[in-house]
Amino acid sequence: MQLYLKLAVGNVRRSARDYSVYFATLGFAACLLYSFVASTDHVRTMGLSPEQMGVLGSAGDVLQAFSIFTVLVFLFLVRYANRFLLRRRKREFALYELCGMGRGAVSVVLVAETALVGAGALACGLAAGAWLSPAFGAIAAFVFNVPWRLSFTFSASSALWTGSCFAVVFAFNAVDGARDVVRRPLIDLLAADRAPETMRLGERALRAGQGVLAACLLAVVWGLCVFQPVYFIAFIIPMGLAACFATALVARLGVARWAAHARASESRYWDGLRAFTVRQVEARVSSSSMAMACVCVLIAVGLCMMVAGFAFSVGLRTPEMLSSGIAASMAPIGYIGIFYGAVFLLSAVAVLALQQLSGAEDARRAYRVLMQLGCEHADIRRSLRSQVRLYFVAPLVGALIHDVFGLFLVGFLTFALGVQGFFAIVGGVLTFVVVLMGVYGLLTVHAVERTVLKA
Repeated sequence: MQLYLKLAVGNVRRSARDYSVYFATLGFAACLLYSFVASTDHVRTMGLSPEQMGVLGSAGDVLQAFSIFTVLVFLFLVRYANRFLLRRRKREFALYELCGMGRGAVSVVLVAETALVGAGALACGLAAGAWLSPAFGAIAAFVFNVPWRLSFTFSASSALWTGSCFAVVFAFNAVDGARDVVRRPLIDLLAADRAPETMRLGERALRAGQGVLAACLLAVVWGLCVFQPVYFIAFIIPMGLAACFATALVARLGVARWAAHARASESRYWDGLRAFTVRQVEARVSSSSMAMACVCVLIAVGLCMMVAGFAFSVGLRTPEMLSSGIAASMAPIGYIGIFYGAVFLLSAVAVLALQQLSGAEDARRAYRVLMQLGCEHADIRRSLRSQVRLYFVAPLVGALIHDVFGLFLVGFLTFALGVQGFFAIVGGVLTFVVVLMGVYGLLTVHAVERTVLKA
């Protein structure tokens, strides 16, 4: 057992250098989950009025619903990151078996590595959450229109809850990863990093059925959002899951249609590395469609929540609203919207970065072959940039389509309360989201280029 633990520690140390994005994503997930749960502690340090604290307490059901949604986001981040690293290490596990290590021993090493990674990520995430607590306090001070003071807070109960979630999630991932390694034949493990992905959409009738199912789900989600907002808010978790599933189906069908259209124009299809680029996107859609769908829904939800947050705080700061107390009573809802909307947006860009860097690692061998054949670096960069641009622009466009209906609901509520400057708030938040995606996309492009072209 001591040998297995030593081997696990060495593997984690080596992986921390090779896959820093993986560990950063897990640490970010821990910080996200802790900060979400501990956010009410930051609010209580602001010296709110009894009326504001009462409104904050009455919003407990809404907080609980979004807390569950955040846990689901956290589960997705950890599981996606775990699969990202496990795919690259199956060949390593096969070499362990060739050296005489049994499948059970390999599973023990994998479980030990997962426990070490989870403990390290949890500690870093909790430390980051405590260190960033003044920033969360600044957001609360801005929303509640109270003086801000520098203070660091740490919630033991929130840390305990976050640690419990981490333990459950990582135990599940450890068992799932070990089972995946044990049940695969040795030859599959040796060729895991070379096996290409295939897009499975089925026959034309099955594709049509998938399109009809996606249309029906979107009609239900959008229809409830516009015509039955109370039911939409009450069932926001299943509505979010339905939107993710429908968006994933649309992404798969859309990529298939896009690839077919690209091949129809042979003169353009064989221009430069366009054929290679189309094939790269088409081959990865099976594994990335759900990730892109979750990113799309996270952006849509985050944008709507930030608009609602600014509308119910800044938009109500008129003399009449301040004197009547409406602005103060609605401030907790504004804080929830701004804080949690920003969390969802940051989660979305984290998933996008991890997905793109994961794809770059998978494609390094293919790009190396292109370079050996004499392909110019300029063409390779153009292919990489077009892929990253597609994966950043497509979720953003899909989110804006979702937000046509989401902002209708938010706008109805804000106009009923007499919010001022709603369209200016929408324009400001949209600009912020587009700039955030653009800046993060440029950073991701440079990281992907370094990953692919460094060999």
